[in-house]
Amino acid sequence: MKHVLRPLFDRIVIKELEPERMRQSGLVVPAGTNEPPPQQGIVLTVGQGVDWWEHAGVSMPVKPGDHVVFPASAGVWVEVDEERLLVCRVGEILGVLDEVRDSDTSDALRTP
Repeated sequence: MKHVLRPLFDRIVIKELEPERMRQSGLVVPAGTNEPPPQQGIVLTVGQGVDWWEHAGVSMPVKPGDHVVFPASAGVWVEVDEERLLVCRVGEILGVLDEVRDSDTSDALRTP
């Protein structure tokens, strides 16, 4: 039987992304035991938020499918059906990675 981890309150469940093993220089870095923990992942599920959020007009800032960045110390790693998942509070997330077209980056780099 397959299980789905449903986070409570302001917690989210993140599936880790495999680290890039090929660097821009072309060097392939083998997997090792001294590897830093992953710091990027895909949001699988989100909790419903905290009860006071609705009264303050706050909603969950991430949604399933978002590519997020988090610190190595974020949350707790759990294993569900042989899959490693991170459960953390949404406030521990550092940001969401969005794809940017080349023309968008030149606009962002311009100073007013």
